[in-house]
Amino acid sequence: MARIVLKFGGTSVGDIDRIKNVARKVEQEVKAGHQVAVVVSAMSGVTNQLVKYCNEIDKLHDAREYDAVVASGEQVTSGLLAVALQSLGIPARSWAGWQIPIRTDDTHGKARIVSIDTTEMEKSLQTGEVAVVAGFQGVSEHGRITTLGRGGSDTSAVALAAAVKADRCDIYTDVDGVYTTDPRIVTKARKLDKITYEEMLELASQGAKVLQTRSVEMAMNHRVRVQVLSSFEAAAGSSLPGTLVVDEDEIVEKEVVSGIAYSRDEAKITLVGVADQPGVAAAIFGPLTDNAVNVDMIVQNVSEDGKSTDMTFTVGKADIARAVKVLEDAQSTLNYKRIVSDANVVKVSVIGVGMRSHAGVAQRMFKALADKGINIQVISTSEIKISVLIAEEYAELALRALHTAYGLDAA
Repeated sequence: MARIVLKFGGTSVGDIDRIKNVARKVEQEVKAGHQVAVVVSAMSGVTNQLVKYCNEIDKLHDAREYDAVVASGEQVTSGLLAVALQSLGIPARSWAGWQIPIRTDDTHGKARIVSIDTTEMEKSLQTGEVAVVAGFQGVSEHGRITTLGRGGSDTSAVALAAAVKADRCDIYTDVDGVYTTDPRIVTKARKLDKITYEEMLELASQGAKVLQTRSVEMAMNHRVRVQVLSSFEAAAGSSLPGTLVVDEDEIVEKEVVSGIAYSRDEAKITLVGVADQPGVAAAIFGPLTDNAVNVDMIVQNVSEDGKSTDMTFTVGKADIARAVKVLEDAQSTLNYKRIVSDANVVKVSVIGVGMRSHAGVAQRMFKALADKGINIQVISTSEIKISVLIAEEYAELALRALHTAYGLDAA
């Protein structure tokens, strides 16, 4: 007998028929003798509608009341799934985040989990009752409902799996696993049987939409084995393997590159003619940080005259107008000659733990792009990742070229 946490996203519980389908998957796991906890998202489209309601009343709404409103979607789903399970003869009860309780800090809208007290849930699980938990939510030390941010149900599921010492956390989505790249763009992309926490974390942070970044980080910190699989297959996770996200030690033969991610949520800003002297970088990025503008890739050109240089960096596409305004307001302090912004860019990243022990990975990337006439604007690297910024029009061409260059194409 195993203890398993199952998580179902919004599309998986998008209507009553799909909720009944989820109930049948849970039933399979229960009949196999497993103890089961289920974490659910709101039905697809519900959270967006609730957010819209709040904004229509007041765009400067109270964040605490906003959380109370948007958390209700998951509570509806958890109750409906519990009813569906009971109709199949499976003992089940729903749990809101505050009932467990899942304790968080009080950063409403993007709270972080502090602790989970599973004492009462343990009693329920031991009796064979399925725990159906409303994802995405918790309770602050002040007793107010909090939410974990978009995609927070993934984080809820992994955190719960760690708290109840589950053997595995199955994340059901609308895809049947983690692919070497986006199969909608690269038809030769192939599903991975296993991927390391580090690789999945990089893929998620660089644009892959399969898992939320915070959930992967939590899985890695607590060594929770996570499986990504499709909710639209007939079989359940114990008999239908998807992609396992595991510790590096579980993977015997490590690929040099395991996957290629891309992000269209990038914009490039260049400050031309910045003074080349100590403290300038802090003067540029300090105001951006103060205005909640997150900076990603950064490149500073070599100063030819020892007096001025150019500073190029990327921000989220949604933040470009705010970033430019902040920098324009600071022009008298920064004394740059001009500011140039470009939102028509995309970041492409190759990722793999095998990079640690193989040379020539970057050269292969640069050659593959050069052979297709694609100019690289910015480069950044980490131990297991190389990212480049290119013109957005070349995104699909670059993905296909790199996928082939690193031998990732399905046979």
